[in-house]
Formats: sequence, structure tokens, C-alpha cells
Amino acid sequence: MELCARKDVPAEQTWDLSLIFADEKQMWEALERVKKEVAKLVETYAGKLTTAERIVGCLDDMEKILPQIGNLWSYTGLAVEADYTDNKLRERDEKIGDEMTRLYRDMAFVDSEILLAPKEELEAAVKLAKGCRVYLEDLIAKKAHMLSPETEKVLTALDRSFGVPYDVYNTLKLADIAFEPFTVDGKEYPLGYSLFEDDYEYESNTAVRRAAFRGFYDTLKKYENTTATAYNACVTQEKVMSELRGYKDVFEYLLFPQKVTRDLYDRQIDVITERLAPHMRRYARLLQKKHGLEKMTFADLKIAVDPEYDPRVTIKESQRYVHDALSILGGDYTDMVDRAYRERWIDFAKNIGKSTGGFCSGIYRQNSFILLNWNDRMSDVFTVAHELGHAGQSMYGDAAQSYYDCDPTMYLVEAPSTMNELLLANYLLETNTDKRFRRWVLSSLISNTYYHNFVTHLREAWYQREVYKIIDAGGSVNADILSDIFRRNLELFWGDAAEIPEGAELTWMRQPHYYMGLYPYTYSAGLTVATQAMLRIRAEGEPAVRDWKAFLAAGGSKPPVEMAKIAGFDITTDGPLNATIDYIGSLIDEICRLTEEIDGIRV
Repeated sequence: MELCARKDVPAEQTWDLSLIFADEKQMWEALERVKKEVAKLVETYAGKLTTAERIVGCLDDMEKILPQIGNLWSYTGLAVEADYTDNKLRERDEKIGDEMTRLYRDMAFVDSEILLAPKEELEAAVKLAKGCRVYLEDLIAKKAHMLSPETEKVLTALDRSFGVPYDVYNTLKLADIAFEPFTVDGKEYPLGYSLFEDDYEYESNTAVRRAAFRGFYDTLKKYENTTATAYNACVTQEKVMSELRGYKDVFEYLLFPQKVTRDLYDRQIDVITERLAPHMRRYARLLQKKHGLEKMTFADLKIAVDPEYDPRVTIKESQRYVHDALSILGGDYTDMVDRAYRERWIDFAKNIGKSTGGFCSGIYRQNSFILLNWNDRMSDVFTVAHELGHAGQSMYGDAAQSYYDCDPTMYLVEAPSTMNELLLANYLLETNTDKRFRRWVLSSLISNTYYHNFVTHLREAWYQREVYKIIDAGGSVNADILSDIFRRNLELFWGDAAEIPEGAELTWMRQPHYYMGLYPYTYSAGLTVATQAMLRIRAEGEPAVRDWKAFLAAGGSKPPVEMAKIAGFDITTDGPLNATIDYIGSLIDEICRLTEEIDGIRV
């Protein structure tokens, strides 16, 4: 389980960034070309955006530039994500970041000057626009919150500085934190971020699992103040920006680009906290009985119901599972899946300095890049399917929409990914009728898909809301305050079903999502839409598949409420959310019933 250096991992387990640029020389040449294109944009349009034709022409020309900038940032940034210990890669990424900041600063005049145009010209530009229509409408909606052109240019130039808290967090987490090995029954075990999150949290040996928990959180404790300082800087910046731009509060500021109301945000957190908790507490009691634990603790919540029935899966085998499970979406979709494996879009490797968790980063109208840490578990197959959901959305959205409109708002960004997890589970259930296998698949859905999105990230959202309340009232946060909030958070949800041991409150230190605005709650929002769409596909077949693919192709061309209607649902009501929670409860009921039939254990 000892992690190796990046240079020692097999090349076939790594992604191939040459799909973006053949080599670094080509990347630097691309940078020079895009700098010339930006200079030409400035020369052609700066000070001249007074007519509808010029406004649309400028945005159309800028659209040709933005994907090139994205490619540069992806090439250097993805390399760092795979190895934060490589200072040369980080230095290169910093250089590109500085260059990108200058380019965005030079283009900052576009938005400011457009909003200075006469009202009738703006209205005419919206009618004239095609690919940039939604961008223009969104820009006009932001007009009340825009500052002077000079101020906007300064803020754009400072954009890299605003990202420093996140950079500090990632550097601390992935390059500086050193975990000491721990010993159980005379055997020494290595410890690290990915080892803990991808292995030890699921370890069936209680002594090893709890010892890893203790070693992991004892180490985090040493870095709590630095981490808290970085986070406080991030949320304080967001509060300052909300005030400068004249938003009512920091919540309005952060929800504005998501195009959803505060009611939708609060409802997601409050309803799940209240209605899902009883179901998950029952699941926790089932785990306790099944494993014969004297007490159930936070360190035990991710163990499998039946750890001996946890099939090991190779990377090669995972391709067949994912391909077959997603075949319901059509041949174009499975072709993308096969390309992802064949062309090395996916970084499976486990190495020192690599980012934990998983993500998908798309290259406009090209391919996507997926990062995860492969552990030969079926849970990894679910992760691959999840990330390929993002890749699939990019494939359809990129093809149908302009660069401006290809990505959905953050509120729905996790719907395509979680849908794939559900389709994979359905496929597995259809291939085997054995009771033990069925329980394993259902428990995988609960312990991975729904736990991850409706529990882990939802608890983060509850905690995050409490933090922003403090910041919005003019306060600040430190390690003690953050730990106190997170402990109350966990105790509220788990009640007497699970003990919250010392250290668990430091879970706030583990996620990068807090540096991305109001992101955590959207995992459950996306999975709510995905669950209802999956149930439609299961009941209706092809018509529901067509609606889902239309949903994917819509990208970000419509706000979330209209997007959900394409998939067949009204998210202005709590109906889809309550139906999803009921569905989760039904899965847990069936797991309990199967456990009673198989093992004679009743909860």
C-alpha cells in the first residue's frame, strides 16, 4: 500500500496530456499565438463597443480565444494535479497562470464596455446574437453589480491572488502534510491522504480502520490553524466582493451565477437533514449489528455491509462494466467510453502528491481528462462511471452549444455524473439475481453514491452555510469555531446512531469544495434530478433516454428550473427531492430485509 513516486507508475495508468499539446514547446508556441489574438481583439474593439453589431462581433471573436486559453491552463494545471510534489510542474503552472491573468485583464474591457452601450443597442445585440445570446443576457443581468471599467480591470488582474487560499490549501494537503505509519498487532501500515480516503475508511478490520482514523486525524490536527487561516481568507474575500458588488448578502452573491433562489438552496439542506437522517441512522445500526460492533462510531460508517462480498476489479474489467452499463444511452455514448480507455483520458495511478478523490476536466469539443486513485474495488468502477458522466455531458453540450453555453450551472453539474452511477447499479442488478449480490449492489449505492452526495457533501453544505452566516454578520472563523460547527453538524445528523469520536470534527479540513463557493449542496441537487430521471428511464425506456440526452445537450443554455423540465421534472416544488429521499429509504429497507433473510439479523 506504500505510494510510489509519479515517475515510477506505469504509463498506461496515467492520462495522456499530449492530446492537448504534443509537448511543452507546442504549448509555449500556442501561448504566443493566443497573446497575438488577444492583442488583435483589444486593437479591434477596445473603446468601440457602441453598436449591436460590434458587440456581437467582439463576443464571437472572443469565443475563438477562450478555448485556447482553457487548453493552456488544462495542460499545466492537470500535470500539477497528478503530482503536487514536482516543483518544476508547479512553476510552469504558475507562469501560465500569470500569463492567463494578463490576458483576462486585457480582455476585461469587453464586459464593462458592453454594459456602457445604449439600452437599445444591447436589446438589438441580444436579438442578433446566436452563440453569445445567453452570455449577453447574463451580462445584462449582472449590470447592477458591475463596477467601473477601471475597477473591473484591476479585479481581473488580481484574480490569481484571489485563488491563493485554495492554492495554500492544496499545497498543504498534497505536498506538505506528512503522515506517520501506524501499527496494529505488531504490523506497520503506511498512511496518507489517498490511502485513508480510498482504503482505510472502507477497511473491514475494525482495529486497523480505527487506528488509521486516529493516525489520520491526529496528523490533521497539527495543520488545523494554517488550514483555517486559508479558509477564513477565502470566505472573507467572498464577503468583501459581495459588498463591493452590491449584493444583499454573500449567499445572493454566490447563488447568482447558479441561477437558483435561496429557497432552493435552503430547502435542499433542510429537507435532507430532517428526512434522510432517520434512514441513514437505521443503516448505521444495520452496520453495527452486521459487524458485531459494541459501539458504532463515525470511523465505521463507510464499511461495507458484506465486506467479504466486495469483488476486486481490474482496470480492464472496469471498461466492460461501464461500457455495458451505459449502453442504454446509445452507441455514441459507449464509443466515448471506449475512447476514454483507449486514448488514455483517465489517470488511474496512485502516487505521492496526486490529488485525492476524483474529477473530470473537459477540453472543449475535444476530449475530457479524468483523475481518480484506482484501488481494484467496484467502488472505483462507480467513480469511473461518475466522471464519464461529466465527459458525456461535455460531449453532447459541446457539440450542441457555443463555448459560452456548453457547461450547465453549478446547481446541476453533478446530475450527469450521478446518473451514470445509478445506471451502473441497475445494470449490475439485472445481470445477477443472487440475494447476496443484490444486497451488495444496493449497499454500494447507499454507501457510495447516496452517502457521498446526500450525506458527505450535504453535511459539508450545512456546515458551509453556518460559516457564511458568521462571515455575513461581519465575523471571522478559526480552527476552534470550524471544528465546533462541524461537530454539531455530525451530531445533529447521526443522533445516537453513531458516536462522534475526537478528531471527527476536523473533517472540515478534508474537502477542497469550500473554496468553490456554494458547491457542496449541488451534489444532492444533481443526484435528485438524476434519480428521478433514472426512474423514468427504468419505467419508460427510450422516450426518457431521449429527454435525458436532450438535457445533456442543453448544456448551460437554460437556467436549472428549465433544464430540469427538459428531463421531465419540476424542481420548484419539493416533490422530486422528497421522492428521492423516499427512494433512498426503500433501498435501505430492502437491504435490511435481505440481511434478515441471509444472516438472520434484524434491525
